This record gives sequence, C-alpha cells and structure tokens, in this order.
Amino acid sequence: MSSEGPKLPFIDFSNQELKPGFPLWNSLKIQVREALEEYGCFAASYDRIPIQLRKSIFDAVTELFDLPLQVKVKNSNGKPYHGYIGQSPLFPLYEGMGIDEANVLEHAEIFSKDMWPEGNSEFSKTIQNYAEKLSELDQMVRKMVLESLGVEQYIDEHLESTHYLLRVIKYKGPQTNETELGLPSHRDANLVTILHQNQVQGLELQKKDGQWIDFKPSANSFVVMIGESFHAWTNGRLHPPNHRVMMTGNEARYSVGLFSFPKDGYMVKAPKELVDETHPLLFKPFNCPEYIAYIYKGGKKVDTSLKTYCGA
Repeated sequence: MSSEGPKLPFIDFSNQELKPGFPLWNSLKIQVREALEEYGCFAASYDRIPIQLRKSIFDAVTELFDLPLQVKVKNSNGKPYHGYIGQSPLFPLYEGMGIDEANVLEHAEIFSKDMWPEGNSEFSKTIQNYAEKLSELDQMVRKMVLESLGVEQYIDEHLESTHYLLRVIKYKGPQTNETELGLPSHRDANLVTILHQNQVQGLELQKKDGQWIDFKPSANSFVVMIGESFHAWTNGRLHPPNHRVMMTGNEARYSVGLFSFPKDGYMVKAPKELVDETHPLLFKPFNCPEYIAYIYKGGKKVDTSLKTYCGA
C-alpha cells in the first residue's frame, strides 16, 4: 500500500439542524462542492444510521456470504455488475452481490427468498432500513451540489429520475503480508456511490492531481464518491475519482455500497445553465444503462471511456 500521505476531507452530517436554508446547511454545501471538485470524494460522519444498524448490516452481509456458492449465484441480473460476481481468476479475492431497489422492503424480501427459500425477515428489514437511511444521505449530498452550482430548480427532476442499487462485497484476506490486488483501479459510472466498510483497510482513492489516498475506515465513517454520470451532468465540474482495493493480511474486508443511478430512459445531460464560454459542453446526452453495457463489453478504459463514448 502507498505510504502515509494526504487524507480525505471529512464532513459531519450528524447535526440535527442540518436542513436546507439553515446556516449549517449553507456552510456544508460549500465544503461538499469543494471536496467533490478537488478529490471527487470525502469521508462523512452520519449518525442517522444508528450504531446497532451499522453492526447489523455487517452481521447480515457475513451471513449472506457464508451461504453455499450454488445459492449465491441465484443472484442473477440482466444488468451488468448488478448480480453475483465472484470466482474470477483475475480477481480471486473479490466476491460481490447486488440488491436492486434495496430501499424498498418488497425488493429486499424478493432477494432474501432467493437466498433463503423459507425467507429471512430479519435480513430483509436490516437491508431495507439501511439502504433507505443511506439514500437520505445520497439525496442530501446531491441537493447540496445542485444548490451550490445554482441549479436548484432541477433538484426534484434529478432525484426523481434515479434508482438505487445496494451492492455488498467481500474481499478475502490474501493470507500474506504482501499487498495483493482486490479490485483494479476504476471509476464508477453512476451518479453517487456511498461506501461503508468494516474496519479492514484496503480502499485507495486518487485525487485530481494524481495522488493516491489510503482510506483508514472507522465504525462511523462513510465514503461519498462521485461517478461519471454526475461528472457529466455537472459538465465536468465534479471529479469522478479512480479507486481500487489493495489487500494484505488474513482478515476479510466487507464493504456495503449504495449506488444511485439514472433510470433507464433518462438522458444524462448537463443543464444549459452549466454550459458557457468558460465551461463548453464536454459530453453529449447519454443513457447511463447503455453506457454501462458499453463498458461491460470492453469499452472501459480508465480516464477515457466516457469521453470516447459520448465526448462532445
């Protein structure tokens, strides 16, 4: 892993007075924008997810990955990167599963019945409660960004045109003190990713200036990260960071990520207010699911795939 270096900006979203129009909101939205412009991500404290729920989510994820492989592969999905991925010789430490619309109890229950034919109501409720609360942080961040850019008139449209994927991931410990690749460097294609992990280090993120940052997790820390779709929607004002997972030692790393995506059929397009002589249009309108399919078929090249796909 890289040596001690820069740290992610830290932003505290725990204050109960954090509401639109309040002084604290106006102060934090500037911090959010500045962090996302320079780093593309920040560490967040968010106490609206209670300590017990944070513990329960990792208990649930551990229980899930302990299931037999023939059960886990039932998590199939026609959308790329949404279902079970694992057993790859290229990334032998990685195993992941996806729950579409996990913030809706009915969808969490459908997933649970695929894994446990008799059902698992405790798992379903934990997943749904966690995803719903984390989606509130996602929406808060996106509202702050749009307000800080002066395009708050698009907030309702922006929020209503998205859906959520909860992705749970396990990285096996490589059983060595040598650093091994858990997941290669990449950018997310969605709008916003919020990651929460157990206290096993491994996530590394790249600043806009190229420096890599080792993220040191805590029980109370979430990583909020910009994806390429939000980068395009803001006409390049926000930075979608490269990130990777590098593993060492014996302990497994569990990660839970909430991904907000533009709905199929919604065209990602920068508002006219964000296009001018100083900021010429960078990307043509595009459909995010079609872009993800392009990546999945081999169009992914870090730093250039979006420009190649729909550069203006």
